[in-house]
Amino acid sequence: MSSNLRILIFILLGSFSCLQMHAQDELKQEGIIMLAEVFDGDTFPVKYLPNVLVVGEKQFVSKREKAKWSRMKLNVKKVYPYAKLAGELLEKYEVPLDTITDSRERKKYFKLIEQELLAEFDDDIRTMTTTQGRILIKLIDRETDNTSYEIVQEFRGSFSAFFWQGLSRMFGHNLKSRYEPHGEDEEIESIIQLIEAGMI
Repeated sequence: MSSNLRILIFILLGSFSCLQMHAQDELKQEGIIMLAEVFDGDTFPVKYLPNVLVVGEKQFVSKREKAKWSRMKLNVKKVYPYAKLAGELLEKYEVPLDTITDSRERKKYFKLIEQELLAEFDDDIRTMTTTQGRILIKLIDRETDNTSYEIVQEFRGSFSAFFWQGLSRMFGHNLKSRYEPHGEDEEIESIIQLIEAGMI
């Protein structure tokens, strides 16, 4: 065992001993409630630490693979904020929509929502590449738990959803695409985790 590892173990054991003594003192006082577990007759405080993302440096087998990863990273970074915003807006609209039962009033409200979305997204979406559009469709499902097809169907009706799905298919998209973080979208998910961790 290296000396550094031994020092680390002594520091950890010392910290746990101090925590145990401190916790037992605090538990004796009235009014303090905390999680604790008993091991061999001793009471230890329980503190849950936040999740930590541990990422190894990505290894590439070729320059081409590295360039592909860099392009994917740029594309995800560009469209991810729009997917987040779509999720926030959909959540904002969900409650008022649940209270409107009249179909004519719902159509009016949908029109207002559509205008707000167009004002927010229209210019940027027009400049997106095909690849960025495909990633955005996936990320909208990730953020809203609804495919783009389901959202269009809800807002514009089945015929519009069918029409836009047909048009999207002509350009190589599928509005019914589900996000698969442990499947074909694993690379996208790893990039998002890096973004959320502030690493890229």
